[in-house]
Amino acid sequence: MKKPRDKARFTAMQILNRRDDQEVPVDGIIESAFSASNQSKQDKAFIHNLVYGVLRWRGRLDWIIKHFSHVKIDKIDPKVLNILRLGLFQILHLTRVPVSAAVNTSVELTKSVADVRTVRYVNAVLRKASVGVGEVVFPDFKKKPVQAIAATYAFPEWLVERWLKRYSAQETIALCEAANVIPPITVRTNRLKTDRESLIALLKHEAQDVQATTYSDVGISFYRPRLPVSKLTSYQKGWFQVQDEGAQLVSQFFNPQPRENILDACAGLGGKTGHSAQLMSNQGRIIAMDKHKQRLVQLRAEMMHLGITIVTTNFHDLNQPFERMPRRMFDRILLDAPCSGLGVIRRNPDAKWIPSKMNLQTYHQRQNVFLNALATQVKIGGILQYVVCSLEPEENEHVVANFLEGSPNFRVETSPDVPANLKSFINSKGYFRTYPHTGNMDGFFAVRFRRAS
Repeated sequence: MKKPRDKARFTAMQILNRRDDQEVPVDGIIESAFSASNQSKQDKAFIHNLVYGVLRWRGRLDWIIKHFSHVKIDKIDPKVLNILRLGLFQILHLTRVPVSAAVNTSVELTKSVADVRTVRYVNAVLRKASVGVGEVVFPDFKKKPVQAIAATYAFPEWLVERWLKRYSAQETIALCEAANVIPPITVRTNRLKTDRESLIALLKHEAQDVQATTYSDVGISFYRPRLPVSKLTSYQKGWFQVQDEGAQLVSQFFNPQPRENILDACAGLGGKTGHSAQLMSNQGRIIAMDKHKQRLVQLRAEMMHLGITIVTTNFHDLNQPFERMPRRMFDRILLDAPCSGLGVIRRNPDAKWIPSKMNLQTYHQRQNVFLNALATQVKIGGILQYVVCSLEPEENEHVVANFLEGSPNFRVETSPDVPANLKSFINSKGYFRTYPHTGNMDGFFAVRFRRAS
C-alpha cells in the first residue's frame, strides 16, 4: 500500500468499518480521518467519493454481490463485505478507475484483514462481477415491488414499504432516484454584506455550474469548488453560509421581523440563526440555544464572521426544565427538532443503513417533549414553529396532533403570513413541505403554531 490511491482506498475502508461499528454519522468520521492524515486534496476527494458512493448504493451493491458469492451475505465478515462493496462500486461507477485496478487493490486490502482463502474469494467475486454484472436479475416489480425498488435503487426495504403506503409506486421511485443524485453545494447569500448577483459573479471564478436557486431568492448552488469551501474568497468575506434551499425556505416560512425577540431552540451551528438575523436586518434579539457547548462556540464565531450582532447564546438541554428563563418572553420560537433525518438522505446516505432510524416513535416522543417545554416561552399572540428534516408522519402530522391535543391555547396557522414564493409549499392545513424529487432540495416539514391565550 505505497501508492497514494492505495492509501486512500485503505482510509475509505477504515471509515466504512468504523461507521458500521459505531453507527455514527459518517461525516464526522471522515473529518476525523482527514485531520489525522496528510492526504492531498485529490485523495480526500477520492475517499469522499468512495465512502459516500458505497453508502449511497450499498443495497444495490449487496444484491449484486449476493449473485456472485457462494457465501451468504450475512455470513461475510463485515470488513470483507466493505472491501467487496468498495471494489464493486469502483467497477460500476468510477469509469476512470480501470477494472484491474479496482480488483487488484481490493485484493490487497483483503490481505490486511483476512487470510489467503478470503483473499482468493474476494478476487473471484469481483472478477466474476466485472464481466457478468449484466446478467444479474433483480426482483420482479409486479410480484415483489418492495424488494424490487429496494434492490434496484439501494434503499432499505422497511423504508420503501413505508413510502409505498403513502405514495404511488411512480412517486416512490422518483423519490429514491432523487435521493441517489449527488446534490450541489448550496449556499445562502448574506445580504448584510452583499447581494446574490455579486456573490454569483465572484463564485463563477471559484466553482463550476454556479446557478441561482429556483425558489429561494438568496440561494446559489454550485459544483466542484476550486478550493475547500472555507477557503473560498467569497466565504472568507462572510458573503454566504452553506445551507440547502429547503432549509432557506424554512427560515422564510418562520418569517422573523426586525426588533422581535426570537429563540432558536436547537440552533446547532447556526444556519437558521444566521438567516433569521438577516431577515431581521440585524435588528432585534435572537437567543441561540443548544445543548452542545462546542456548537455554541462555533456559532458565535460564525455570527461574528457574518457581521451579525443581535445573537447571544444559551446552553440548555430541552430535556431539562428551564431555570432562569422567564416565561412568555418570545415573539417567535424556532424548534428545528432532532429527528430521523430521513428527508436529507441525498446528503447523508448513511442514514439509510442505521437501524435506529426505524424507531420513529422515539423521535416522536422527544419532539413532543421539546414542543411542550417551549410552549411556555411564547408570548400571547406569538409563534412557535416546528421543523424537521423528515417526511415521516410520526415526525410530522402525528407530532402536530399530539401537541394540539395537550395545548388548547395554540392553533395551527392555516394561512400564515409568508413571502409569496412559499405559497406553493403550504397545503390547506398550513403544513409546509419540500421534497427532493419535486424541487431538487432536501425534504422538510414545518408548521407554525400561534398562541391564542
